[in-house]
Amino acid sequence: MTVEVLTFGCRLNTYESEAMRDLASRALAGDATKAGQTGAIVVNTCAVTAEAERQARQAIRKAHRDNPGARIIVTGCAAQIAPEKWSALPGVDRVIGNADKLKPETWAALDAPPAPVSDIMAATETAAHLVTEFAGRARAFVQVQQGCDHRCTFCVIPFGRGPSRSVPIGAVVEQVRALVQAGYREVVLTGVDITSYGPDLPGRPSLGQMVRRLLALVPELPRLRLSSLDPVEVDEDLWRLIAEEPRLMPHLHLSLQHGADLILKRMKRRHLRADAIALAERARRLRPGMVFGADLIAGFPTETEEHFADTLALVEDCGLSFLHVFPYSERPDTPAARMPQLPVPLRKERAARLREAGARAAARLFNARIGQEEAVLFEHADRGHTEHFAPLRLARGTATPGEIRRLRVTGATPDALLAEAA
Repeated sequence: MTVEVLTFGCRLNTYESEAMRDLASRALAGDATKAGQTGAIVVNTCAVTAEAERQARQAIRKAHRDNPGARIIVTGCAAQIAPEKWSALPGVDRVIGNADKLKPETWAALDAPPAPVSDIMAATETAAHLVTEFAGRARAFVQVQQGCDHRCTFCVIPFGRGPSRSVPIGAVVEQVRALVQAGYREVVLTGVDITSYGPDLPGRPSLGQMVRRLLALVPELPRLRLSSLDPVEVDEDLWRLIAEEPRLMPHLHLSLQHGADLILKRMKRRHLRADAIALAERARRLRPGMVFGADLIAGFPTETEEHFADTLALVEDCGLSFLHVFPYSERPDTPAARMPQLPVPLRKERAARLREAGARAAARLFNARIGQEEAVLFEHADRGHTEHFAPLRLARGTATPGEIRRLRVTGATPDALLAEAA
């Protein structure tokens, strides 16, 4: 029986979707009574914004219309937080909580009556799940951490993911080694808050210590990336790797959220504007040419035009090139939802202006790379990403997906570098 997985949200969800695809396929193999005659559809939801939830609901309704005989299974953060809402949608067979969705026994028991969604706040461990196939991808994701102990006022994710917990270093090494043996040339370490890695493990290793040991124990791994970093939690081992380890890619994605100190305090973030700028300056001193991406929120409650101008200016002050912009979306039962709200059209208008600033910054980066030689990991025959995570497209010729090639950049469009393959 076929298993289709629809994924919404973050890179961690991407990783978990591949793990679930494998678990569900094994459990449902050759069993039409479990999967239904037309297979199973797993919907991995996101709760970051109301729009993410709306898209998931829309996908479920479409899946039910198009595949009336399929078993629809809903999981992910939105399903964890409000399981009754998702189980009531037409065609949904069951809702599986985040604590149970990666357990083989969950998928083996699909014929049993649905179990209630368990309390994610009681979770104490994160098991490593070996995923050696990422459908249609040349890079692989490895979960090293789960959950979050912080309570940003806008964020509901801790209630969908539970407390912070880390994957032991040996398990991370085992999975990365298996992925390299399977042909992957690049691995992305992912989690909810990866800079909080380690305090729950024996010896309390930091993220930098784990990465250093990983690279030493898997010398055949060509490229390593890190998902979102908190600006004030980068440890000294990680700083040394940024300075000295060429296999750690010169691209960092930062969880900044805003550029005004007052709004950062109201968000209950752990950094101020100066901390973000200092991180960018230090990283560029240690690794000239370092490129940054960032998560930013526009239209947070009480945000004035002056506050928003501080966020716009942060694009220049930190030298950000790739922006992930959210218009603020109030989440139920969060402190920010009880603050004075800005009109939704104003939030969207500011988010659009911020995206325009991001597009200009990306274009500056692309134009500056014209004439430079880049090492490109190809995800498709005609396009891939450079070490700086700049998208590159071949104007002529083709490459083999999964290979790394050095090419000279010949031009740029607003959204990609251009090169020619010999």
